[in-house]
Amino acid sequence: MDADDELIERAKRGDQDAWRELYVEHGGRLVVWLQVRPSGDSAMAAEDVASEAWLTAATKIHEFTGTGEQFAGWLFGIARNLGLNARRKTDRRRTDPVGEDDVHEAHEPVDAPEAYLVGKDWVRQVLAQLPPRERDVIGCLEVVGLDVEATSRALGISAVAVRVARHRGLRRLRGLGLLDAGPEVTTSTQPTT
Repeated sequence: MDADDELIERAKRGDQDAWRELYVEHGGRLVVWLQVRPSGDSAMAAEDVASEAWLTAATKIHEFTGTGEQFAGWLFGIARNLGLNARRKTDRRRTDPVGEDDVHEAHEPVDAPEAYLVGKDWVRQVLAQLPPRERDVIGCLEVVGLDVEATSRALGISAVAVRVARHRGLRRLRGLGLLDAGPEVTTSTQPTT
């Protein structure tokens, strides 16, 4: 049995160390991916969606079939669906929640927070230039480093559709001249996304 498969089996049995390992491997990438998606895609803050996704994953892990490598796609798919459901719910209620940046302003990273914020805003602006499918694919593959299979699972589309959307999205961004441009950061620290 592969080490990744063994990790999933341990998580299915409720092993806290296995869940900790899964969280260390995927938790940060999930929050980053949710943060760089253009606002309006989720009525909930990225951290809230990520927390809810982990809770859902813990309650539904017995239904998961796959390897540790496939777990990321499954988890990201859960988060995507939760964000979309929150947006629908907010649209039905016609409420306008407080923005994520307003609530979490005091919790930004200590190392060059202005660079982090500028970089995050730049990534959001670049991704906002793309149609939703291309935006989601580029966010999964290029921003948080998922592979094609995990992206396919996360977004509920085929691997071929992922590759086509990536190609089209990158071509569109090159045509707009956005791949060579970077965020205007006044500090020496560049954000890592």
